[in-house]
Amino acid sequence: MESFPEPANSTRGQYFVLLGLAARPRLRAALFPVFLALYLLTLLENGLLACLAGAHPELRKPMYFFLANLSCLEMSYVSVTSPTLLLGLRAGPLRVPFAACLAQLFFFITFLCTKCSLLASMAYDRYVAICRPLHYPLLMRPWVCLALAAASWLGALAVAVVRTACMASLSYCGPHVLNHFFCDVSPLLRLSCTRVALVELLDLTSALVILWGSLLVAVASYVAIGRAVLRMPSAAAWRKAFSTCASHLAVLGAFYSVVLLAYSWPGLLKSTDLSKVLSVLYSVITPACSPVVYGLRSREVRAVLRGAREP
Repeated sequence: MESFPEPANSTRGQYFVLLGLAARPRLRAALFPVFLALYLLTLLENGLLACLAGAHPELRKPMYFFLANLSCLEMSYVSVTSPTLLLGLRAGPLRVPFAACLAQLFFFITFLCTKCSLLASMAYDRYVAICRPLHYPLLMRPWVCLALAAASWLGALAVAVVRTACMASLSYCGPHVLNHFFCDVSPLLRLSCTRVALVELLDLTSALVILWGSLLVAVASYVAIGRAVLRMPSAAAWRKAFSTCASHLAVLGAFYSVVLLAYSWPGLLKSTDLSKVLSVLYSVITPACSPVVYGLRSREVRAVLRGAREP
């Protein structure tokens, strides 16, 4: 492995070196087209879903409003991590300025926390649609949807500002080599030569508020939905309710199981290989799968696509 000179402990104006996803050149060469295709597919799928939700009146419903927000978020989210991932696979270890590393961390935290809140809002939307259908137009009127989306973005921005400021206040010991493919909290904490107990406590607190808080809203919504479904008199009503929630519930479970393992307590995740695998799952694979599971399997979206193809 190439050795890098050890810079001074003052990281301002210095570089971090991202080792990337894989060290062997042949493996990097094999993975590069795979992840490039996934990145382009993610942009295409989410861009298509966002355009459909905004352009067609039949999709101007709360569920598709949140899906359009989520699609725009996924495009931004994957565009934060994929460039350094692809550059690392193409050229090997990548030098990233300290300021650029913190900027990447800031946007990543922002989009990650926003996604958690939006998923909780979508679960609440499904709860109202199934458990309180007569009140749905009132409880999910446009300004309520806008308020939920704005709260998701603003709350995530506040968390990102605080967490990034804490990471910027630490001193980092050389050599500034991150065994990762983007600037994330856990690999940065491993390089810190100052006490990180306070920062880890802040990470735990933000995980409790954002990750566990939004998960609690989603779980409570689906528990209420489950109770309502069990009281439904016919199998047809069961199937309709299940088809409404199954896709969201599947992606919700997959996303939260990985993110909670990675971020509830960063110090517990000692294996850098495991950390990188988990990061690939929630930062690359999930954004590529979400549009298919959420939107493109929807009857209404398929009907719009069929109508667009007809002359």
